[in-house]
Amino acid sequence: MQGRFHFYEGYSMKEVTFPVRVMYELGIKTLFVSNAAGGMNPAFSIGDLMIITDHINFFPEHPLRGKNFPTGPRFPDMHETYDLNLVALADQIAEEKGIKVQHGVYVGVQGPTFETPAEYKMYRLLGGDAVGMSTVPEVIVAHHCGIRTFGVSVITDLGGFDVPVEVSHEEVQGAANKAQPFMTEIMREMIVRSEQVESNAKEKFNTDHPTEGWK
Repeated sequence: MQGRFHFYEGYSMKEVTFPVRVMYELGIKTLFVSNAAGGMNPAFSIGDLMIITDHINFFPEHPLRGKNFPTGPRFPDMHETYDLNLVALADQIAEEKGIKVQHGVYVGVQGPTFETPAEYKMYRLLGGDAVGMSTVPEVIVAHHCGIRTFGVSVITDLGGFDVPVEVSHEEVQGAANKAQPFMTEIMREMIVRSEQVESNAKEKFNTDHPTEGWK
């Protein structure tokens, strides 16, 4: 995909998450998501890559509200929404390539306003490390469909600290553009290695079960 639908643009949650439904029907097994986010963790710097380990959903409408799709249960478990094996693989690749990465919890909010200093502090107290206006709805639907998910936030601005920091859309875009090549390098290598693991597993399965074939 090139970009995404945002809830703040006026789309419904069904429209926001429709691309994920299409991906499921196409047989997609793994979803890579990225976003620009405001950092609330004092250890973060502008331009950092934060591997998402969990999220907090502050959207006013839930993407699974309504009739349950048969792709998953009515009440899906959300304990490992972001695949731990993919997180470990990203960490390994980042270390090999000398790319600095952070880990943290992403807070998904409606937008389109950037957060007030008080809101930044509240989200931090609730356990968030970064906040943004996307990602969570798509990830919830992907998880409901049984699609493995890996997510990265580019920390484009900082908030919630003693000294207020004003932010503009142009500054956010600039920080995201500088960090994007490092994020892309990690994700491309993850895809290559994941395909190799899949290929090796397929070859081993066909050797062990010559009459069944890989499904």
